[in-house]
Amino acid sequence: MLHMVQLMEDSGVPIAVFDQHDRLRYSNRAFRFAWALEENEFPYWTDLMRRNFHARQGTVVDTTDFETWLHSTRSRRGKSAFRAFETDLHDGRWLWMTETTGTNGWMLCIACDITSIRPDERTLRQDRDIAIKLSQTDDLTGLGSRRFVMSRLHDLLQHGAGKKNESIGCLAILDIDNFKYINDSFGHDVGDVVLQDFAVTIQRHVRKTDILGRVGGEEFMLILPNTTIEEAQSVVHHMLAATRRSQPLAEYPAFRYTFSAGIVRVTGCDAPKDIYRKADLALYAAKMNGRDRVCTELDRAVSPFN
Repeated sequence: MLHMVQLMEDSGVPIAVFDQHDRLRYSNRAFRFAWALEENEFPYWTDLMRRNFHARQGTVVDTTDFETWLHSTRSRRGKSAFRAFETDLHDGRWLWMTETTGTNGWMLCIACDITSIRPDERTLRQDRDIAIKLSQTDDLTGLGSRRFVMSRLHDLLQHGAGKKNESIGCLAILDIDNFKYINDSFGHDVGDVVLQDFAVTIQRHVRKTDILGRVGGEEFMLILPNTTIEEAQSVVHHMLAATRRSQPLAEYPAFRYTFSAGIVRVTGCDAPKDIYRKADLALYAAKMNGRDRVCTELDRAVSPFN
C-alpha cells in the first residue's frame, strides 16, 4: 500500500480523491501543483474552486457570475458513476478529466494532459462538450434538465435490476405551491426569480449522491439512491424548512412561498413511468391535504383522497 501511495505521489498525472461530502481527502503532487494546494490542505471542492477563481489559478472558469456557475456545476458533479470532460488551466494546459464515483459517494479524479491536440480538433471537442452540457442543464435554474434526471433514473434502475423487489432508493417529486397565483399576481419575471431561488435553496440540502433536476414548470425531481423512505423524508423536510424561511423578493419582504412533495420507494423491478406516476399521486395527496408538506406512497394509501 505504501509503495502504491508513493507511486501516485510521484506520478506526473494529477490524481485526487474526494469524500461523500465533496471534501478533498487525497491529492498527489501533480494535482496540488495544478490547483495551487499545499500538501496539508483538504478543502471542500466548492471552496477550492471559489478560491482559485478569484486568484485566477487552477481551472479556467469562463463566466461573469461564478456563484451561478458553481451552483449549476455542483448539481451535476458526482451524479454519474463515471464522467469525462476537458478543462483548461490558467497555466496554459488543457486536461482530460475523469471522475469515477462509488456508490458511497467517494470520487476518484484523474487528469491527463492533452494540450498537444491540434487546435481544430480541440475546438470541435469543446463545441461537443458545450452541446452536451446544454442538453443536460435547465437554462433558468442551472439544475439538471428533465433529460438529465430521467437518464440518471434509468441508470439507477439498470444498476439495481437484479434486486427485484428490494429497495434501491427513493424518488421525490417537488412542486411549488400556488405557483400560478404567484405568476398571475406578480408577473412571470417574479415567477422566474422564485424558481431560481427555490433551486438554490433546496440544492443546499442535496447530498452528493442525490440527483436534483427541474422536469417542467414548477415541478422538480429528486433521486435519492440507497436511501430509505424515512431518510428521504428527512432530506425533504430540511428543504421544506429552508424554503419557508426564504425571502426571494427584496421589493416584497413579506413574500413567502412553500412547496409540496411526494416520495416513493424505488425497487429494481420498477419501470420509470410507474415510479413517476406513484410519486405524482403521493404529491397530489400532499396538495389535497393542505400543501406545504410531504406525503409518501404509504401516506397516500391511508389518505381520504386516495
